Amino acid sequence: MKNKLRVVVLVLLILGVGTAYWRQGQDHPTEGVLTLYGNVDIREVELAFRQPGRLLRMAVDEGATVKTGDVVAELDAQPYRDALAAAEAEVQRAQAELDKLQHGNRPQEIKRAEESVRQAEAVFRKVDSEFRRQSELASTGAASQQILDAARAARDEAIAALASAQQALSLQQEGFRQEDIAAAQARLASAEAARAQAQTALDDTQLIAPADAVVLSRVREPGSMVDSHAAVYTLSLRNPVYVRAYVSEPELGRIASGTPVSVRTDSSKKVYQGHIGFISPRAEFTPKSVETTDLRTDLVYRLRIVVTDADSWLHQGMPVTVTVATASAGQD
Repeated sequence: MKNKLRVVVLVLLILGVGTAYWRQGQDHPTEGVLTLYGNVDIREVELAFRQPGRLLRMAVDEGATVKTGDVVAELDAQPYRDALAAAEAEVQRAQAELDKLQHGNRPQEIKRAEESVRQAEAVFRKVDSEFRRQSELASTGAASQQILDAARAARDEAIAALASAQQALSLQQEGFRQEDIAAAQARLASAEAARAQAQTALDDTQLIAPADAVVLSRVREPGSMVDSHAAVYTLSLRNPVYVRAYVSEPELGRIASGTPVSVRTDSSKKVYQGHIGFISPRAEFTPKSVETTDLRTDLVYRLRIVVTDADSWLHQGMPVTVTVATASAGQD
């Protein structure tokens, strides 16, 4: 019985010593090493057309890898080609109108106006001569007042016709007003802007991958009518790869932007390299998703870690362990 009691006491003593050492290790973690827990950032893009239309082609399937600039989908472009042709015709019409105003009247039109002036002058000379003759006759009583009035009216009419012809010739020679030319220039600029918009709309019938990525989901199929800004693909961006982790306030002084880190996953023995790219200047309450061995503090700071040698095995959302080789807290 006494032997059993001794064994029990010895076991309790060993457990007590082990617990003390464990607590001491918890109170004094490994100097120069900071372990953080986080997840690979989920970075997704929803691709959508800027123009509505009928979906003509979906070029890639889920799981496919796309590169920056790849055409991943197309709309039926015929309505947009027609709109561009109409806009181009309007530009040509506005340009022709401006050219006409800037070049002035044709020489033939000026010559025709000059001929009209000569004819009006000839008519004026004839009726003026007749008026003078009738005036002399009327002064001697050889012509009636009625005949003199008719001659005067004919002369006045010829004077007005001559003035009108001379004014028309002056306008032909001077060309168009600067205000008319400025208005035509504005109409041309407006037509060119409309053409540029039509060209942009036509270009937007092709959906372009904005970055190297993997297709997560294919939302629409060919033949569908899609509205502008309605997603047709969801892409997972491949580069760069970020890890989101959190550090407690007591450990904040041990790290800085640019500090090298090592990143490990549970599914692979590979150790990835990276560095701290961003430390949030604002404290926040510990997110529910954070896995940490020390929950004694409620406030943490978010870190963005840039993985410099990421590969296809480092999936978005994957939990990771981040090891930071640092100086001890409080050291200079």
